[in-house]
Amino acid sequence: MHKHLRLTLATAAAATLTGGLLTFSAATATAADAAALTASDADFNGDGLADVAVSATGAYVNGKAAAGQLTVLYGGGKHATISQNTAGVPGTAETNDYFGSGTAYGDFDGDGYDDLAVGAQGEDVGSDTDGGTAVILWGSASGLTGGTTVKDPRPGKHDWFGSGITAGDYNGDGTDDLALGTWSSSTIDIYRGGFTRSGSTGGHYTLSVPIYSGDGWGIRNLHSGDANGDGVEDLIVNGYATDNDYNANFWFPGSASGVSSASYQKLPGGIITDVGDTDSDGYGDIVFGLDWDEGIANAQLGGAALIGHGSPDGPAYGELQTIDQDTSGVPGTGEAGDYFGGELDLGDVNGDGHLDLVVGAPGENVTGGADAGAVTVLYGASDGSGITGAGAKFLDQNTSGVPNSNEKGDNFGSDVHVDDLNGDGLGDVVIGARGENGRNGAVYALRSGTDGSLSASSGIYTSTVGISASGTPLFGSNFAD
Repeated sequence: MHKHLRLTLATAAAATLTGGLLTFSAATATAADAAALTASDADFNGDGLADVAVSATGAYVNGKAAAGQLTVLYGGGKHATISQNTAGVPGTAETNDYFGSGTAYGDFDGDGYDDLAVGAQGEDVGSDTDGGTAVILWGSASGLTGGTTVKDPRPGKHDWFGSGITAGDYNGDGTDDLALGTWSSSTIDIYRGGFTRSGSTGGHYTLSVPIYSGDGWGIRNLHSGDANGDGVEDLIVNGYATDNDYNANFWFPGSASGVSSASYQKLPGGIITDVGDTDSDGYGDIVFGLDWDEGIANAQLGGAALIGHGSPDGPAYGELQTIDQDTSGVPGTGEAGDYFGGELDLGDVNGDGHLDLVVGAPGENVTGGADAGAVTVLYGASDGSGITGAGAKFLDQNTSGVPNSNEKGDNFGSDVHVDDLNGDGLGDVVIGARGENGRNGAVYALRSGTDGSLSASSGIYTSTVGISASGTPLFGSNFAD
């Protein structure tokens, strides 16, 4: 998880953005507010308030099925919905492009505004079916405006370019780099910071990883964070190992020359979802979700969150912590198919200066129907010693303060995100429910109160943000990080 601190502020978002989406009373932004943004915050318009990018990869655009869209929820209460048909965005919305399939934010051009890298993994590039593409949408005082294609260095040599994206400063030069992987390859393309709107970058190199790359089982997920405390961000890669390990993970340390395949560590399996210092020891901890891995006891019982603690020698040498629904203080009981840990995110929900962990269980059966879904908030200990089950909070759509009600197949918790959307110092909990309303999908941005409450006045639906209800948009299936 990379930090983007904003020490200067821009003007208010342009009036072209639709208002009234998030009913948060935003505090007046100051330079101090901007600098206090947590490590997980993106700020596309430089107003000092966190913004969240939400994908709807299955959305129809101009009648084209699964062309894909994304919606940016601006912290000041506005939003904008973007597709490849939006003015200034490269490409054209086409059937099965899946625009928004991969997203990551970073200040790629160093202008003080966060930008958003977006993959469209199903894009046909010339005669190359499903070759995939990636673009950078540029941040500005008006929010995300216009975009530039990230050049694919090996067109025709792979499928699904842009399916895996993350950003981090891998050489410690103070600029954000961009890493892209594909489901069909074991090669990661790393572009050094210094991007321009004309398409140039600060340089490019490749990283070869021990991932099985046949039959669409290549690189699945990428994340960034400093797990050895040397001040340079590292790259964490998830995929299928050449020894047939399911959802294997590898850590590649950053250095002054970037990351290389010469030195890496294999980590426990599971889906990487976030990196952050949960125990305040100066080393980033890697959070994995063991939601359905075959042969893993916790997953057979419904899933688990695994925290691989960082260390000066790397995360493979740090303590391994497992939290599931049978952990003391954690509500509920582990049951097959809960998918507890299917998505996780770190942030300071209660504003005590320590990271908390939000865990999605989109397959949880609750009152209202099977797979209605649930979310658990696990708090960091007050002494900074790490995430515990003490005082954990269970949320579903029948919980007071959460809009709507539990329904079969809602998949509440299909993605989760923590960001301070109104600048009050408390991390607000944003929850996706990709199955809501017949798989249209929905997002619930729950404001954190000083009394420990989490609530929203209404949900955010496809109709709220102007996404077509045709097909299965799956709005809320993916948040940028």
